[in-house]
Formats: sequence, C-alpha cells, structure tokens
Amino acid sequence: MSILEIEDLKKVYEGGFEALKGVSLEIEEGEILALLGPNGAGKTTLISTICGITTSTSGDVHVGGFNIKDDYRAARSLIGLVPQEINLEPFETVWNTVRFSRGLFGKKRNDAYLETVLQKLSLWDKKDSRIMELSGGMKRRVLIAKALSHEPRVLFLDEPTAGVDVALRKDMWDTVAELKRDGVTIILTTHYIEEAEAIADRVGVINKGELLLLEEKASLMQRLGKKQMKVELQDAIQSLPESLSAYDLALEEGGSVLTYSYDTRSERTGITTLLSDLSAAGLVLKDLQTAQSSLEDIFVGLVEEGQS
Repeated sequence: MSILEIEDLKKVYEGGFEALKGVSLEIEEGEILALLGPNGAGKTTLISTICGITTSTSGDVHVGGFNIKDDYRAARSLIGLVPQEINLEPFETVWNTVRFSRGLFGKKRNDAYLETVLQKLSLWDKKDSRIMELSGGMKRRVLIAKALSHEPRVLFLDEPTAGVDVALRKDMWDTVAELKRDGVTIILTTHYIEEAEAIADRVGVINKGELLLLEEKASLMQRLGKKQMKVELQDAIQSLPESLSAYDLALEEGGSVLTYSYDTRSERTGITTLLSDLSAAGLVLKDLQTAQSSLEDIFVGLVEEGQS
C-alpha cells in the first residue's frame, strides 16, 4: 500500500529556473527509499514541497490519502522532517524541546511515548541537558526525536549524517533500521552512496530536477552492475593480439594488466574461452582478480549520462 503518492510535481522559480521537472513516484508503507543526487539536483526542494515548506507550481502529493494542499494539516501530521541544518533552541532542555514539538502538532501529552523515543535514540540520560551542552551528533539525534515526537508514519531524513563521524553514522543506520521495524516509512537523501547501499530498499536517482531512475536496490545492482576481471600478465605487452579483438578488453598499467568487463546477467561470462584464448596467444597469467561495480559506479554513470 502506498503511503506517499507524488504525481507530476513541478517547481518553477521566478526567472524560470525549474527545480522540479514533473517528478512522479509512489512510496510503499514501511520501506526505506534513498534519494541520491548531486548538490542542486532537487532533493531538498522535493522534500520541502512534500512537507509544505515550499509550494509546488503544479502536480499533486498525497500522504496517507490526504492531499497536501486541500488537507494540509492532516497530511503534515503524518510527516516527520529531520532537516539538514541543526536549528535548535540552545538554552532549552532535550525533554522540553521534544515535548514542545509534540504539542505543536496538537497531540495529547504522552510522556511514556516520548521516553521510548529518547531511549531508542540513546538520549534518555541527556533529557535534562540543555541543547548547547550536547555534541553535534547528539543534537542530530534530538532533531530525529523532535521529528518523531508526534508519531508520524513518514519520516524524511535530509542528509542526516552530513558532517557526522563514521562511528555515529553507523549508529544512525541502526536507528533507521529500528524505525523501519516499527513500521515507519523513511525517505533518506544522502551524498553517502554507502548509506543507500547499506540500508535502502529502493534507490532513486535525481538530477537537475528529474527522477532519472527508481528501482529496487538489489535489482538495480543486478541490472546495471557489471563485473570486471583484471588479468595480470607475466610480461607486459605493447598491444592486444588480433585473436583477442572479439573480447571487451582494455590494456592497462603499461601493458601488464588486461581488464575484461562482462555482464553478470548473462548465462555465459566468456571467462573460460577468454583464458583459453589468452593461453593460445602465448600470454602467461600472473594473477586474476574480479570486482563488482558498486552503487557509486552506477550512480556516477547515470548522472553523467543525464548531463550528456
């Protein structure tokens, strides 16, 4: 069942700049969607428009069946937003910050629920601390607690680990995985490809206001992922023998390494016949290595393709 439906969403600013060029997508309840894209791709504009911070030029968005224009309060009450920037009242305590945020959405007081949120985010022992006393990583957790305070069904994380150290980033991934287990739908924008690779169910690639691709992470890796085999030769060669011209081979590292690219979806990789033909051409192998394309390779390729 779709919790979020976006249909032909466009945002054109004064002067004619198109920040969103007809984005359409559906997000299933309880899934984690990672939106990848370079700076200025439209990721934050998309989130801001869904959350009602920015008004769209045209198109429709429904959250839990509510239209964000016609039923704004009902739609917005289902959304939690963790923005990129840390913007918290420095002299307020963690507890009051989170409780106040719940009240803003007109929710009845529920200290037991808020305690559970703070416990899950490892903030309970900091509940009486003032925001100014917290580390950057802890402040980011407070932002998540604020976003969860009114029990949203959809959580937006806009670059949640920007500037966060590796250890804390791993903790954030664990937190996101736990939220998913609780049934929260999560839309994550990130520059860190490994985040998408580690936790997302689906991956969307957005660039210049257009959604270039939206696909299950596993099938994306399988569909676009190529494997490479690097063949290190005993002796360097100046050029490829004519008998090997039918293969997708590249001569690298001064003629001492052959790189063979092949499709992981094919029934036959061609490796067996290649090795046989290498031997027949009088080439002696020193070492073999294989490597799978990463999501980063795929992402970079798509963005470059979209720009050409």
